[in-house]
Amino acid sequence: MPNVLILGSSRGLGNSLLSLYAAQPSTHIYGTTRSSSSPPAPSPHKNITYIPSIDIASETAGPRLVEFLKPLNLTLDIVIISAGYFATETFNTPNWAEELKMYTTSAIGPVFIIHALAHANLLTQPGAKIILVSSESGSITLRHEKEGGGNYGHHASKAALNMVGKLLSLDLRDKGVSVGIVHPGFMRTEMTRGVGFDKYWDEGGAVTPDEAAESLIKFIDTFGIEQTGEYWAPRGAGDIGTAEEVLGKDLGSPLQLPW
Repeated sequence: MPNVLILGSSRGLGNSLLSLYAAQPSTHIYGTTRSSSSPPAPSPHKNITYIPSIDIASETAGPRLVEFLKPLNLTLDIVIISAGYFATETFNTPNWAEELKMYTTSAIGPVFIIHALAHANLLTQPGAKIILVSSESGSITLRHEKEGGGNYGHHASKAALNMVGKLLSLDLRDKGVSVGIVHPGFMRTEMTRGVGFDKYWDEGGAVTPDEAAESLIKFIDTFGIEQTGEYWAPRGAGDIGTAEEVLGKDLGSPLQLPW
């Protein structure tokens, strides 16, 4: 039975991934939540185990995961880090504390999570996959005057996550573990609504988390060591506002993104 670990499974994309994987009876899903109590599993699925009190922005997250998973005598086939944080900024209103939170959540926490899992031999078997949920906003190449500047912490922390993914892929390649970095799509979530981006949902081609999760799972199914360390948009360029200006027209799907 394949084992899937989803960090950030209580809402948004992570919750949709959890529900879709749970519909596969032969798969067992471990989903983390920051809460000390576990949310109810989506009915009628029984193949979900919640891991409470996991905050990816805390240095205790990795050891807590190992403490929970190690006694189960298992190995992980897929690890998806979907947890994220977004606070808007402008040139006139940068925010020190919010930037620290974004960098810690997006680019620092994942290093220590993967380190802990790998060194506990929970994530070292050939064929295992790590998927880091990034964003097209982390592509330096795709930044364009059309969308301007600002949002320093969010965009730069995603660029840092992209580098983390590339470096992890080099460290884990000899073990046969592949690392993918993905832009899952512009989504209709409470996170994007919370920063006022719901006004762009229709024009920007935003999709539901369920739609993004379905595309991502199909991508993960075919992703392997040949693509390790690469940066992809499983749904293509349809929701990337600067894609045509930078990359041209008639772009494929899935689309490999430039750094």
